Amino acid sequence: MKSPFLTALEERILLADGAMGTLLFARGIDPNVCIEQLVLDQPDVIRRVHEDYIAAGADIIETDTFGANRYRLTKHGLQDRIRDINFKAARLARDAREIHGHPVFIAGAIGPTGRMLATVGDIKPEEVRAAVREQAEALLEGGVDLIILETFPDIAELRESIAAVKASCDLPIVAQCTFQRDNRTLGGEPPDEVANVAASLGVDAAGINCSLGPHNALEVIEQMAAAASIPLSAMPNAGLPKYVDNRLVYRATPEYFADYTKRLALAGANIIGGCCGSTPEHTAAMRETLDQEWNRKGRPRTSVADSPPRIEITSSAVGADPRGSDTAESAKQRTLREKLKAGEFGVSVELDPPRGLNPRKALEGAAMLKAAGADSINIGDSPMARVRMSAIALAVLMEQRVGIETIIHFTSRDRNLMAIQSDLLGAHALGIRNVIALTGDPPSGGEYARATGVWDVDSIGFIRIIKMLNSGTDWAGNSIGKGTDFFVACAANPTADNVDLELERVRKKIDAGADCLMTQQFYDAGSLESFLERLGPIDIPVLIGVMPLQSHKHTEFIHNELAGVFVPEDVRERMRKAGENGVAEGLAQARELLEQCRPMCDGTYLVPSFGRYEVVGELVQFAKSL
Repeated sequence: MKSPFLTALEERILLADGAMGTLLFARGIDPNVCIEQLVLDQPDVIRRVHEDYIAAGADIIETDTFGANRYRLTKHGLQDRIRDINFKAARLARDAREIHGHPVFIAGAIGPTGRMLATVGDIKPEEVRAAVREQAEALLEGGVDLIILETFPDIAELRESIAAVKASCDLPIVAQCTFQRDNRTLGGEPPDEVANVAASLGVDAAGINCSLGPHNALEVIEQMAAAASIPLSAMPNAGLPKYVDNRLVYRATPEYFADYTKRLALAGANIIGGCCGSTPEHTAAMRETLDQEWNRKGRPRTSVADSPPRIEITSSAVGADPRGSDTAESAKQRTLREKLKAGEFGVSVELDPPRGLNPRKALEGAAMLKAAGADSINIGDSPMARVRMSAIALAVLMEQRVGIETIIHFTSRDRNLMAIQSDLLGAHALGIRNVIALTGDPPSGGEYARATGVWDVDSIGFIRIIKMLNSGTDWAGNSIGKGTDFFVACAANPTADNVDLELERVRKKIDAGADCLMTQQFYDAGSLESFLERLGPIDIPVLIGVMPLQSHKHTEFIHNELAGVFVPEDVRERMRKAGENGVAEGLAQARELLEQCRPMCDGTYLVPSFGRYEVVGELVQFAKSL
């Protein structure tokens, strides 16, 4: 199980974003405000910054959490909001990624405490570790892909911070110090010592950020490259600022940064970005240089590879039925329903559509999961009542470009009786055959409080509609000619608050004609066993929902805040004891659950946390072995 970030770092030079604080001030934010608080008070402003950097071509965007530790937040009276700020900052960055659909990496930014260690100051090493750990845990809970420790003044505090992150999670770590004109840290350490100490502590990349400007960063990188054996990062300021009309102005232009991007790459930098004074315009210029002069031409180092290739269309053209093809390849492919009927253990993975126009991240995730052995991808229908790309549209793209079967979630929340049938007929014409019939989350629970749900029918009535279409008539009894051929799944929650009501509704769904039962995720095999015993004998396949836990914080979030999901105390305790090995422990528990439930189910659908497809990819391979 290798982090996609580390894989990308081996393949090509990665472009990080630029400044957060100085960009916000340039856009009119009061310089006296706590910029980390903006993730709570003005989230759209922060999200827009992330979106601008993604649009400019960044591979890595940093959360607005540089100063979100207990010591810096206390100055603003926010010491009780540490978790909220870090968690929300990670979510905002992820939202921006989903809106744009680009597979960028979310870096949880952690800066120094702003206090000196006890040898010369008033803070102890264990206090530094505690402050960094609570910040790292909240960022992990929010779903970051890596941690960037940045602008550290000396090795001493950096050392404690690295230890704290490693004790909190298994995420990749980029460790960066700031250097003075003499190319030494405030603690007097030279670049080679910083890089070697960071490498010895197990970080994945080390480097420089902030400081003076690109020229100073180049000198530091050259000295690190002569001695270091790990990837290097450089994120300089846009030169030294000057006061112009009572405000700081950074002189280094995007063109200047673009020139130094090439120099930094030739010197050995594997991650290049900007810090104070840099803007999305700087990022765009750097992107152009990397694409034209480095990543796609000449390849000065063999470790540098082209940007990920575009996913090619592998099945039929738009509008045709993929199952109508008479090619030898299509003839070999069996559908999920055929595999289940033959007694094979079916494995699907749930992916959400993007919140914007670009489906690239979802398609690349689907391609990776297909390679791991997944039989199908099930696609959400604006889950949690948040607007996303049409599940039907993404399903068609996946089947055509990736060549993997899909299951669309389809709710009666947003469509009246006419729209339900119209969309189903269109989906069928485009080759979609698998539907999960759902009622849908209330719009009031999402971002559209004034939106109203339709709900002409609930999920039970919805299943009846689909079965009538399969028989060749619409809901009003009018002939549609040849009947559709939908395979209809229904939902069940073994740990529902009111199990009696849930059992009653599931029986009605099965009586209405459901072909398959898919459970909500649960974490105790006994819950499924008890639920199925009370449900009574059924002759349709059962696919169980499994979401691997990531950390103790993630576990507590699911248990306390995810409606309808219960995590038993023993599972929560195991995750607590796992500490930084939370991902491995979560996978181990998921494997145990699948093994225990195998006699009671016919397959599974796996739910990635935070879009970490590589974690679920490993579980796909295990599930297929069952």
